[in-house]
Amino acid sequence: MSQHVVPPSVYVKVFGGLTILMILTWVMAFVNLGVFNPVVAVTIAILKALLIVLFFMNVKYSSRLTWVFVAGGFFWLLILFFMVMPDYLSRDWQAPVQPW
Repeated sequence: MSQHVVPPSVYVKVFGGLTILMILTWVMAFVNLGVFNPVVAVTIAILKALLIVLFFMNVKYSSRLTWVFVAGGFFWLLILFFMVMPDYLSRDWQAPVQPW
């Protein structure tokens, strides 16, 4: 079984991309987008995770079975987000507790 040899320039480019995304995360922390702040934060986080999984974990050059398991992991993450999101979005609906 032969292994795919990735040139070091690919890792340097991925490192540069991760650095840019990290700076973008830091910049977006100071920008008020209202309700879209979590959406932007999660999108940037997913992009960073995708770069790490594809290149540093060598999924890009792996078999189809590996791709199926990675897609299953992201699908499971999506399910968890959709299970937690109603709780997160409905927290302001409750009346504040009145003191005695």
